[in-house]
Amino acid sequence: MASTALREPPVAAAPADRPPEYSRGARFLLLLSVFLCAACGLVYELALTALGSYLIGNSVTQTSVVISVMVFAMGVGSLAAKPLRRRAVGAFAVLEGVLALAGGLSVLGLYVAFAWLQLYTPAMVVIALVVGLLIGAEIPLLMTMLQRIRRQEAGSAVADLFAVDYIGALVGGLCFPFVLLPAFGQLKGALVVGAVNAVAGVIVVVFIFRRQLRRKVWAGLLAGVTVVLGVLGTAYAGADELEVTARQQMYRDPIIHAETTPYQEIVVTRATAFTGEPDMRLFLNGDLQFSSVDEYRYHESLVHPALSRARSEVLIMGGGDGLALREVLRYDDVRHVTLVDLDPAMTRLGREFAPLRELNDDSLHDPRVRVVNADAFTWLRNARSTYDAVIIDFPDPDSAALAKLYSVEFYHLLGQVLTPRSQVMVQSGSPFFAPRTYWSIARTIGAAGYATTEFQVDVPSFGNWGFVLAAPGGGKPPALRLPAAAPKLRYLDDAVLKAATVFPVDRRRTDVRPSTLMDPAVLEYVLDEWKNY
Repeated sequence: MASTALREPPVAAAPADRPPEYSRGARFLLLLSVFLCAACGLVYELALTALGSYLIGNSVTQTSVVISVMVFAMGVGSLAAKPLRRRAVGAFAVLEGVLALAGGLSVLGLYVAFAWLQLYTPAMVVIALVVGLLIGAEIPLLMTMLQRIRRQEAGSAVADLFAVDYIGALVGGLCFPFVLLPAFGQLKGALVVGAVNAVAGVIVVVFIFRRQLRRKVWAGLLAGVTVVLGVLGTAYAGADELEVTARQQMYRDPIIHAETTPYQEIVVTRATAFTGEPDMRLFLNGDLQFSSVDEYRYHESLVHPALSRARSEVLIMGGGDGLALREVLRYDDVRHVTLVDLDPAMTRLGREFAPLRELNDDSLHDPRVRVVNADAFTWLRNARSTYDAVIIDFPDPDSAALAKLYSVEFYHLLGQVLTPRSQVMVQSGSPFFAPRTYWSIARTIGAAGYATTEFQVDVPSFGNWGFVLAAPGGGKPPALRLPAAAPKLRYLDDAVLKAATVFPVDRRRTDVRPSTLMDPAVLEYVLDEWKNY
């Protein structure tokens, strides 16, 4: 493609009284190409940041690195394109072909680098640089071609070009979460956009400037674009199999269910534990959420102490797998349970996936349960009911989106759905592996006006794990005990709970800050403490 396209002869300036002849729609087609290229460029950027958030976590860092590297590279690309303006048409065609390949294959390549090579961050920086360079080189070439069609004052031409460019970026930004991800997923979505990018180059070169190109040149361009589309099509056809293979590479046990939603990557594995029992595990964005071998230890600790006062109306936030809900529903005097989980795919899995339904005792089908798929922070702002007990089972706060659910502001909002006798239980991470994170969560809850009781338990799949039991209004810390009507439990009893409140000296922390929306200290702590695990 490059060897023929770049032989396009320079277009001599036409006499002022005899401008070059172009079709009436040439300018419209060129601006349409600008629109499509801008949309594609922004999708590449969003795809790289989204993949990093799924695989690595820490969405703030991933977004910052991708955007800063790509913007820098775009500036370099604009400068590098200056010598190509004399042969703008051929150079643009080659550029779009290379960009279509680089951008279309970027997500797939990064996924492979993460799964097999464990080189995600260096690969991400290289791909962001390459894609940014190519995107940056588009504008000078497009501006040159726009002026060839119709001469206009420089400021006016820049205004037209950038107006269309920004509109294209808007459309691309909206299409990524609302069209591409739901319809194609991350891997295939990027490949589809790559194909659109290649076609945008063909529109400009063949339909607008065909009279200025030698027959061999546009035959070569068409052949090159055919090759690009063929490569992207082949990758599209094999994307599902490659994704399955790469994903399995990242997990020790066989995968029995996997899906990527607009919010997270959900993976369920199954194997045989050393005890001989079946071991089903749920992972969200690569982080273990439970093992069926010992999840009862975690969920008994999370639920039962919170129900020791009153439990007629219960709120569960997170916990879309239905396992905390299973424990709540073991009490006959529980009248209503509201479960708020962001991802409908997670609650659908808990409701329909047979192995998970068996583990959660079909809890999501209980008539006492109402499921709400919404962001918990937003939902709380509009909540009007009150609850006797609240169970908070969010993933660890390793992203900005999750850190806000561990903030002083969140717990202030929570107070409006509580009564003076309500109790709140918060899963709070590991006091052993992440002590600053754990004690920051406890201090945050206290800073929001709650009295707290901290305790820890042993969950072999997780190691040492901690919770915070809280009661509104400050005052005396809530008693850590089981309800008088507690069913027979496999792990907890009052003796275990009494011992659970004792923390060793080397795992107590007082030098931590409460976490707020403007100062998400818990995110800082969790990223620092878990980085080596």
